[in-house]
Amino acid sequence: MEYIAVEQLLDKSYESVYKLVILASKRALEIAEGQPKLVNVDAALKPSTVALYEIAAGRVRAQKTKGEK
Repeated sequence: MEYIAVEQLLDKSYESVYKLVILASKRALEIAEGQPKLVNVDAALKPSTVALYEIAAGRVRAQKTKGEK
């Protein structure tokens, strides 16, 4: 398993650690409930790790809210 740099993940979540955590947790819950994985990874990985790989690959991104620039 390779290391995922936090800086790489923050680029996908508009530089917000809070949004990164929310995005990863929501996606991990979807994967745990049976949604298909969007990246090719080992089947033994936990849903939270798969979610981080998906975010790093750009397959899952945070959305801007109305008040954000």
